[in-house]
Amino acid sequence: MVGPRFSTAIAALAAAGVLVACAPRVRREAGLDVLLVTIDTLRADALGCYGRTGASTPWMDRLAGEGVRFERAYAHNVVTLPSHANLLSGRLPLDHGVRDNAGFRFPKGAATLATLLRARGYRTGAFVSAFPLAARFGLDAGFDVYDDRFLTGRGPLREDERAGSETVAAASEWLAAGGAPAFLWLHLYEPHFPYRPPEPWAGRFAADPYAGEVAAADAALAPLLRPVLERGRAGRTLVVLTADHGESLGEHGEKTHGIFAYEATLRVPLVLYCPRLLAPGKVVEPVRHVDVVPTVLDALGLPAPDGLSGRSLLPAAAGRDEPGPPVYFEALSGMVNRRWAPLRGVVRGRLKYVDLPLPELYDLLDDPREERNLAARRPSERDELRALLARLRASDRGVESTSEDRETRERLRALGYLAAGEAAPSRRDYGPDDDPKRLIALDAEMQAVDARQEAGDLAGALALCREIDRRRPGMPLVLVQLSLLQRETGDLAGALATAERALAASPEDQGAASALASHLNDAGRFQESADLLEPYAGRPEPSLDVLLTRGAALASLGRPAEALAAFERVRDLVPTHAMALVNIGTVHLMARDYPRARQALEAALERSPRLARAHNALGVVEAETGHPDAAIVRWRETVRLDPRDFDALFNLGLLLRKEGRIAEARECLRRFVAEAPRPAYDREVAQAAAWVGKS
Repeated sequence: MVGPRFSTAIAALAAAGVLVACAPRVRREAGLDVLLVTIDTLRADALGCYGRTGASTPWMDRLAGEGVRFERAYAHNVVTLPSHANLLSGRLPLDHGVRDNAGFRFPKGAATLATLLRARGYRTGAFVSAFPLAARFGLDAGFDVYDDRFLTGRGPLREDERAGSETVAAASEWLAAGGAPAFLWLHLYEPHFPYRPPEPWAGRFAADPYAGEVAAADAALAPLLRPVLERGRAGRTLVVLTADHGESLGEHGEKTHGIFAYEATLRVPLVLYCPRLLAPGKVVEPVRHVDVVPTVLDALGLPAPDGLSGRSLLPAAAGRDEPGPPVYFEALSGMVNRRWAPLRGVVRGRLKYVDLPLPELYDLLDDPREERNLAARRPSERDELRALLARLRASDRGVESTSEDRETRERLRALGYLAAGEAAPSRRDYGPDDDPKRLIALDAEMQAVDARQEAGDLAGALALCREIDRRRPGMPLVLVQLSLLQRETGDLAGALATAERALAASPEDQGAASALASHLNDAGRFQESADLLEPYAGRPEPSLDVLLTRGAALASLGRPAEALAAFERVRDLVPTHAMALVNIGTVHLMARDYPRARQALEAALERSPRLARAHNALGVVEAETGHPDAAIVRWRETVRLDPRDFDALFNLGLLLRKEGRIAEARECLRRFVAEAPRPAYDREVAQAAAWVGKS
């Protein structure tokens, strides 16, 4: 009789709301190793564990199957640098200020997971696979080792990425050195565009190379994940696996990522694995990148610093799947680099609001592909989320960028990121014609310009760039690129006129000023170049391009001390800047100070072995100091690295002819005659053609 009376009492108390179910236990353990894996450009639905049929992702699927999988994890940005800044700091871009890949640096002195764990006795190592995460952008703070060596460059400045297997090998070597506890951040660049998976995935996924790169990334992780998974509950490693953002793959008209913030690019995989703390499971409520830092600290039993934007996900991972805070997101590359309307938005529960001149509202449960815009049909919910977004943005300090040098822009461009010299000023009057939905076709065409230029189709790149300028006039990014294409095809007068338009459209843009000054240098108008750049060089944070271009003008004006001072200032700002050393070497070469020239140029090659201009200048040093064979080797390497270095090609042909190597000389000079742009090389082409005709 006692049993029934007891059960009845419990039922009555529960019905009255006096009793609640026992909350799942949240486990923590000090001193665990931490492995943070970020995979660039990885859509959540590209993995088998997120429902992808035919995916070849056994290691990530196993990690998710034995860990906790978050079904609706969100990035806050859709490009690499700001997204990783969010992940490592636990703060929103509104707080740390990193809003795009180009023109931004993670603030010095700001706390990150690395600085917090190193202060607790952790050894810390970061191994990244691509240039957008180079140490120069500021995320190296707190790491004992920050390995950003990019080993698979494809051109004179494009040592921009390395294969994931190489990054994993370097990280594994560091991890094996011992000295627990350790915090290891591993970043893989697969499956970023362009999709070129290695074999056997290239053959297996010929129809879907993106999926092939996802498979290659998964296979690359095996040496790190296999021992962790094999140890199971006996292991002492907390693994966090996520992506910085996804990839559009043509959805909504976007080829890759960076402009829109639809689910294809905003939703990412997120897996927590640590059998000592967490049972396998899944969480369906939305979670955020800024939740990663407080989650890791909570798992280690460490207090979170004040001011973090996120919350610990351990309670949710343990079974308390309760609604979390709204998700703030932004995509500002269109505004920063193209003068398009900025994109910001918020996810709350099943609803997603995108704030644009043509606003968007989606019910993600009924419409996961965001094909039915409800903004006009559900105005009360639209306005409610717009007001929520305004409250979330109350602390936004605005977009404050710095100038990037041409090398940085070229290296980002080589990876598919269109980067201006300086951020476009924010406006208050964006209209429907500025909405990226109406402009996205231009983005694909701008990338096509780069593809044609990379393939050597300068005429096609130039024609397409002109058409983009006609359809959307006044974009400094397009005007600067157009001027550079004009210069490369020999139209110096046209390049000057276009660069003047670019600077008139954006007088504060140091990239536009540098482009114009560079063309003035090419025209021999060195004093005008130096005068143009003088006010920009006097700024507290001048563009490196400004200093380099003005230094070249000063050197040509016979003012070597001032030129060297400009180049040394570049080295003060970026000690590893190889082009500054090349220019220093060139100044010494102009003064016939060959020992100093050689020293600077060889130092440049130590930092960037594929730097064609350094090889070219060393070829001049060798030729002028009586070492023709060494000069020939240098100039051949220059032309191999940069087939459009026509100065080196011409010098190589002349020297081969002088050395009696007639067949080789004829081959070089015939190519020079056929490919060198006119009228920039009219005199040299005539000279080469005359000799080839006689030989």
